[in-house]
Amino acid sequence: MAPAKPPTSTLFRGALLVTQDARRSVHRGDLRIAEGRITDVGEHVTEPTEEIVDASAFALVPGLINAHTHVAMGPLRGVADDRDLGGFLERLFAIDAKRNPDDLEAGAAQGIAEMLLGGTTSFLDLYYGQDAVARAVDRLGIRGFLGWAVLDPDKTTQSGRPVDNARSFIERWSNHRRITPLVAPQGVYVCSDSTWLEARDLAREQGTLLHYHLSETRREVHEHEAKTGKRPALWLDAIGALGPGQIAAHGVWLTAAEIGRLSQNGVGVAHCPSSNLKLAVGGVCPVDAMRSAGVVVGLGTDSVASNNSLSMLREMHLAGVLQKHHRWDATALPAQAVLDLATVEGAKLLGRSADLGSLEAGKRADLLLVNLRHPTMVPARPEAIVSHLAYSASDEAIDSVYVDGRCLVRHRELLPEPWNAIREAAERAAGTLWG
Repeated sequence: MAPAKPPTSTLFRGALLVTQDARRSVHRGDLRIAEGRITDVGEHVTEPTEEIVDASAFALVPGLINAHTHVAMGPLRGVADDRDLGGFLERLFAIDAKRNPDDLEAGAAQGIAEMLLGGTTSFLDLYYGQDAVARAVDRLGIRGFLGWAVLDPDKTTQSGRPVDNARSFIERWSNHRRITPLVAPQGVYVCSDSTWLEARDLAREQGTLLHYHLSETRREVHEHEAKTGKRPALWLDAIGALGPGQIAAHGVWLTAAEIGRLSQNGVGVAHCPSSNLKLAVGGVCPVDAMRSAGVVVGLGTDSVASNNSLSMLREMHLAGVLQKHHRWDATALPAQAVLDLATVEGAKLLGRSADLGSLEAGKRADLLLVNLRHPTMVPARPEAIVSHLAYSASDEAIDSVYVDGRCLVRHRELLPEPWNAIREAAERAAGTLWG
């Protein structure tokens, strides 16, 4: 029997709407989606609708945006634990040399499934072999912003010049509705000034984002300063590499001067607290200082090899409590700001504020139904819902997930493909990589 045709329009009746609109309004009401977009948000929507969902036991929340990861590394969860960044990278680089398109796609599917079940509807990725990741994105229905890793030709396992590979990847996938290809220079430690400027020029020519690692560790900063006389962000500014449409991951070891340069050039930052803590980078990303300076900050998990989880809810909790602890200030990065990092600020980081990040008419229908009866969501009071999402909600509280109006998770079941098939393929991939 052929699968039932999905409805062209759906009305969620009586939900607790966490809109994330300009007023950050939270209220009971209805939300209607049709043809992949939100059409109506109000107290009682009467527009004719093909499917009606009783959402009275749920909060309706914008889809979460993971602003930095390496999703194809799914089979490598636990492969390089309890090492500093140098030892971690040494282990990972050795494995990277053995990877092939099949295990990359299996790993990407594993990671995408985990993200969808955890409420992530969009993710920004940095890796090589992104055609395999794109195929997994296409299969499973998530929204992917996929950066092809660019580095000096003598420092890569890629065949051909990485910047040329990035160009070809962008040309292959630029017309996909849910895939946004982009350029991703790995970092200053493997990219010369000429490689970096080539990557910048390619991004400008193709009109893509530019995504890279920046100032993750003191060692990275000190070695680059010893080599060039400048800290990484100041060096990038000096060679003319910084500009709008750029997203730097980590940004732990940034000075006030560097934050100022990022702000002046319109560069955003993806904060990755779990990865930074687990790899013992020794500092804390200056989130409040960056936000005060006008730098847009989103939230990322990094990979399951460095974080061990792709849960954005877990990342939200950690981001909030880490800033409070570090600043000796319980009011630092409050719950609303934490939720903003994972929704509206993530959308702004990606240049997609017009259609992602909040529940408003005209935006893409990327949203979550969160079970208000789950233990981590009780008491389900409207005035507490944002705090619950930021500090207590578990992934198991996420009941259903929609991307572009298509239901991808219903009652905790992954719909596009059976989880067991995805899991088995990832296990086979791990079997070839862990030796």
